[in-house]
Amino acid sequence: MKQIKFISAALLLLSAVAFTSCRKNYNCTCTTVIGSVSSTQVHTIDKAGYVDARRECASYEEEGNASLPGTTTCRL
Repeated sequence: MKQIKFISAALLLLSAVAFTSCRKNYNCTCTTVIGSVSSTQVHTIDKAGYVDARRECASYEEEGNASLPGTTTCRL
């Protein structure tokens, strides 16, 4: 019975650590291709968690595809 409680507590702690991201700086690299010409731009996302940084990077991609000719892809 004590083992089950210990295992449950350990799994709960491990899952809390796994889903908590620390805030740090991320670089979102966006490449726009128009015909045979490509252009790369790096956006710095300051003090963000991983999920928030991915969302912001995706917004750069959406903005590039909506406003620029060609295709824009962004990677964190």
